[in-house]
Amino acid sequence: MTTFTRRLLNYWLAVVCLGVLVAILPPGGVSAWSWETGLRWLYVSLVAFFVANALMPAVIVLARRTGILDQPDARKIHLVPTPRLGGLAVFLAVSFAAWRSQASSPETSTILWASSIIFVMGVIDDMRGLSATVRLCGQVAASLVIISSGMTFAARFSPIVSGLVTLIWLVGVTNAFNFLDGIDGLAGGLGVVCSIFFMAIAWDLHQMPLACLCAGLAGACAGFLNYNWYPAKVFLGDSGSTFIGFMLASMAVCGGWATHNPIVGIGTPILILGVPIFDMIYITLSRVRRGDVRTFKQWIDYVGKDHFHHRLLHMGLGMREAALFILTVSMILGLAAWTMHYTRSTLGSVLLAAQAVLIFTVIVVLMLLGREIREDRPVS
Repeated sequence: MTTFTRRLLNYWLAVVCLGVLVAILPPGGVSAWSWETGLRWLYVSLVAFFVANALMPAVIVLARRTGILDQPDARKIHLVPTPRLGGLAVFLAVSFAAWRSQASSPETSTILWASSIIFVMGVIDDMRGLSATVRLCGQVAASLVIISSGMTFAARFSPIVSGLVTLIWLVGVTNAFNFLDGIDGLAGGLGVVCSIFFMAIAWDLHQMPLACLCAGLAGACAGFLNYNWYPAKVFLGDSGSTFIGFMLASMAVCGGWATHNPIVGIGTPILILGVPIFDMIYITLSRVRRGDVRTFKQWIDYVGKDHFHHRLLHMGLGMREAALFILTVSMILGLAAWTMHYTRSTLGSVLLAAQAVLIFTVIVVLMLLGREIREDRPVS
């Protein structure tokens, strides 16, 4: 398929999406039917999907005219300047879908406001570039909005301890997700997978506002994927990757995943977000051991080709295959979290956690193999 044909099909898709939106947005009709049948999550995800698809061509043109392009260099994989404003369409699609869901709560509204801070900071970073200190301050500020609203981990401990744990979680997951935005389709695909599992469990627990917000994020990321799957026509940019990462981290804090089983309560978000968490921890330890990273500023600024997806590429996988492999691992972990939710016994939860440990052990072997293959290759 030629470039012109693909571009024409994408513009036709945008027109179709606008037409579908006109049909489903008026009060009543499909919207009311989705409430009555318990399919509100599907309605919200479709709204977000169509909005993201409809906006993406305009976002690409805007990025090119304003010069918001990701330029290729030795630290990156892509070979041509690519628009990196896809996060704008994702942000607008999620916000619009959340408004249309008519199922908001103080917690979900707070998540949207705090995530907006992350998004604005990311846009400025994509346009002008911000220092690691400024980016960190923005992430801390957004995290404090979440914490001050009462959404924290480790609620059984003192407010200081629970607030600190939540702050580390929010900032850590946000940057972990940003780190994984390295190959076409990966960050957007992880956004879809993680959101769907959070949505499924929240819906089953009758946390409807949170489930609808998750559905909106899943639909928006799916709409973005249409333009980001290899070969990508647009990137998320820091605005999009940090926005998605912060939203997922906040959803994990917001959800009451288990009342009487701490293993399920802690294990659910860790398993669903297991891939970015593991990748961040592994590369951090590796970089510290090698002496590449000695300060927090260096940790945020460091850009290297030592992530999970890079190791898979070193092993000979293509971009599509590497992205699909990691997304499959994420789905396996998500299914383990979903099964853990339905497991009533502590033993069952422990066994599922042990399964996850074995999966991460396999990943460690693959990452070590990918490093060895890269080091063994002759320098060209």
